[in-house]
Amino acid sequence: MSANIAKNVASHKVKGLFRDEETHTQSQEQLYSDIGKQIAQTLGEMKGAVMKVGQIASQVKDMLPDEVASALEVLQKESPPMPYSMIRRQLIKALGDTPENLFAHFDETPFAAASIGQVHRALTKDGEECVVKIQYPGVKESCDSDLKHLKRALKLAGLVKVSADVIDQTFEEIRRMLYEELDYLHEAENIKLFREYYKDHPYIVMPELIESLSSETVLTLTYVPGDSLQQVKQPEYSQDTINLIGYRIFETFGRQIYDLRAVHSDPHPGNFAFRPDGTIILYDFGAVKLIPEETIDKLRRLVTDAIEGRVDNLDSHLLSIGVRQQGGKQPDVEFYNEWIDIVMAPFKDYAPYDFSNSNLHRRVMGKLKRDGLKYIGSFQPSPETMHVDRVISGHYWTMVDLGVKVSFRPLVDEIVLQQKVA
Repeated sequence: MSANIAKNVASHKVKGLFRDEETHTQSQEQLYSDIGKQIAQTLGEMKGAVMKVGQIASQVKDMLPDEVASALEVLQKESPPMPYSMIRRQLIKALGDTPENLFAHFDETPFAAASIGQVHRALTKDGEECVVKIQYPGVKESCDSDLKHLKRALKLAGLVKVSADVIDQTFEEIRRMLYEELDYLHEAENIKLFREYYKDHPYIVMPELIESLSSETVLTLTYVPGDSLQQVKQPEYSQDTINLIGYRIFETFGRQIYDLRAVHSDPHPGNFAFRPDGTIILYDFGAVKLIPEETIDKLRRLVTDAIEGRVDNLDSHLLSIGVRQQGGKQPDVEFYNEWIDIVMAPFKDYAPYDFSNSNLHRRVMGKLKRDGLKYIGSFQPSPETMHVDRVISGHYWTMVDLGVKVSFRPLVDEIVLQQKVA
């Protein structure tokens, strides 16, 4: 893979010497698209790589050309389920007995399938409905080699827009999180942390761990049903209920970041379910990011100054969290004013923001295209905040998909600015 990518890049550079600017740009876009598809095809054939590269694409897309990121996002889709014979062997290896002896009933047809494992419905010996997540064999062993292949291919193709140090830091953070996700005992500890935090909560529900039927590669939880994001868009859910759910999603993750200082950092719609009374059900605690108090303080100062219009302070805040590159071109006040107007639109006003008509993503892309070359050495993704960024961007799309119409400003005042709300 790497040799072919290097050959294609070299050929593109030579041909570029004899093309006009428009033709060269079109050729470059095609090159990036071809490279992205080649990387996706190659890594998609590796054990477990579908999940890993899908996550990487969602976390580092700001480092990649759009054509490459789009090609890699194909890998985020569900993979075909593994045969039950393999799942059965994994259960015996992990728990020391057959599913027939461990459970009163075990459904051989998977309830859900992903790239590192799949979920089966079951019934415990005590008669409790549960779900059993079983990891595929060989996934953990391939983790380092798959990440190494991807990072080498991206560097070789000259696709990443940031320094080598930032690439290394970002991939190391991804590697750390992936190893945590591959350790179901670690996920079990996350579940305990969040269940304690949400004990007696008025609208958050989550499954309970069944420790006697769990191990490093098998996780058994109580079955907690709910409606999917697509079902919420059906007539049974009124606009008022949708608005309530959107408000509660924002409150949930705001309080996780600023209060619990541990955030459920995989905003995939499949990790959440809902009920018509506004209840939110949280699933899958493999991707949980503990946030240092120092980072929380930096984020609080950044948001506070952005909300209150202290534009002169923003550059130093962005430098402190690693988003602004040292030595890069200094953006002017107008640059930051435009960004505040775009990014803070759902948060700064007390009037409801209509996500069904939101064009924030198009405005962001327009500004990036307009100012990208001018400030190409000034900004970069920050490993320190990449998981928070992922949460915010992921749930933005949830709000858009649901068509939420609500003001988040009261929550910003209370949670971030720590102001008393009447």
